[in-house]
Amino acid sequence: MTAIPLRPPRRLVDLTLDGEPVRAPEGSTLLDACRAAGKDIPTLCQGDTLTPKNACRVCVVEVEGARTLAPACSRRVEEGMEVRTDTERARHSRKVVLELLASSADLSTTPRAAEWIEEYGAEPDRFGTDAARVAEEPKVDNDLYVRDYDKCILCYKCVDACGEQWQNTFAIAVAGRGFDARISTEHDAPLTDSACVYCGNCIEVCPTGALSFKSEFDMRAAGTWDEAAQTETTTVCAYCGVGCNLTLHVQDNEIVKVTSPHDNPVTHGNLCIKGRFGYQHVQNHAQNRD
Repeated sequence: MTAIPLRPPRRLVDLTLDGEPVRAPEGSTLLDACRAAGKDIPTLCQGDTLTPKNACRVCVVEVEGARTLAPACSRRVEEGMEVRTDTERARHSRKVVLELLASSADLSTTPRAAEWIEEYGAEPDRFGTDAARVAEEPKVDNDLYVRDYDKCILCYKCVDACGEQWQNTFAIAVAGRGFDARISTEHDAPLTDSACVYCGNCIEVCPTGALSFKSEFDMRAAGTWDEAAQTETTTVCAYCGVGCNLTLHVQDNEIVKVTSPHDNPVTHGNLCIKGRFGYQHVQNHAQNRD
């Protein structure tokens, strides 16, 4: 057995959060420090398996001596730093960002979005019905997952997961500029003609439901999707010997989707097409047995 080399402990950094002294590991972010201190900082584009992109700007905080608000998801802690997370300036910024996002995208399936909109008093409707929207029908061009870009906030997490940070397939990228910017396949080709390998890792990191399992999409359309009634069971994928962990989401005794634990040292939340979508044989076997 190969020995795992021991590393020296990370140095702790002393800083102040909302007037209270805290200690955080050197190299960690302000968002890490806030969460460790029990402070609820809203964020949409931050992912625990991806490098921060600073795209949504909902997690901004005020740092003493800084001219602009700092994105907590990427700003590293520094010795002696004084941070205020709930100032009028930070709250106003979050309110405006949430208004802009909710006016231009459908956040109905975005976890906690409605809660944050209410908390910060955001009024997306004040921009009127002419606010920029994608306003296109969901793309249902395969049996595995659906792309509903009306829910996309351009956080780039799917692009990073498909690209150099994980899959290295580069099937999707940002096309267009300004209001015309959108997530697209190369040359806007159909997904079935692109380099997509259907690993579903883009679905794993999507924070808004713009990318979703076909099973989830169909159940939501039918009004039968109920996360409160679902159970989650983590097991090991049986397709090969890599040892990827699967979390099976089960509703009414049927697997409705598969995710992977982000803290798993083998997968870090990522799977291949077999692990993420190849669960039908379990249900077929159960039905045949019955």
